[in-house]
Amino acid sequence: MNIQTQQLPSKEQIQSFPRFQNLPLSNIVVVNSLQQCQAIEAELKTAHIFGFDTESKPTFNKGEIQTGPHLIQLATFEKAYLFQVSPDILAFLATFFENPDQIKVGFGLKNDAHLFRKKGMQLNSVIELSKCFSSFGFNNPLGIKNAMALLFQVNFPKSKSISTSNWARKILTTPQIEYAAADAYAALLIFEALLDLDLIPDTIAHTQLKLSIRANKSRN
Repeated sequence: MNIQTQQLPSKEQIQSFPRFQNLPLSNIVVVNSLQQCQAIEAELKTAHIFGFDTESKPTFNKGEIQTGPHLIQLATFEKAYLFQVSPDILAFLATFFENPDQIKVGFGLKNDAHLFRKKGMQLNSVIELSKCFSSFGFNNPLGIKNAMALLFQVNFPKSKSISTSNWARKILTTPQIEYAAADAYAALLIFEALLDLDLIPDTIAHTQLKLSIRANKSRN
């Protein structure tokens, strides 16, 4: 890819692109208990990198306090894990978020980091992907939909009705589950593409990380 000649596709062009191929529902795990966390702990510990995002029940009234995140998404190349937040689950996830050897990549993570700090959790080894597109000539942050269109020529659907739905509900709808998983999984694919183009910050050891990604994929 010649990044110097890339232009952002128009909205009309994006609509004509093939639809993003998300993970199948069978590869999306909704986690709402500590027992489930413990069952997948070994899987999570083997991951060198996660696609990462969160969802919160929206606040519509003035003065209403944000109590999120209510859902935390971590994705590998094989699965997406959707954690319905509780004190026990947050405590379980703290190990992974604070681990400097497990990289978390995503879009719009500044607000996520703020929410986690309010809960006494520190995020380490986090990469904000929206700011990795200056080499393409984009000085402003790029959103995940445009990033997918630019790198993969696919239409990544973003439904406002789903994004502003109630993420604190006990039983998530199928559209919510697919939407949440897609955000984390797509971030991981974008990171891999940027890594191959050497557009990830120099603080990341590229060679070691590429080997780690290949090792993760070779287990499939």
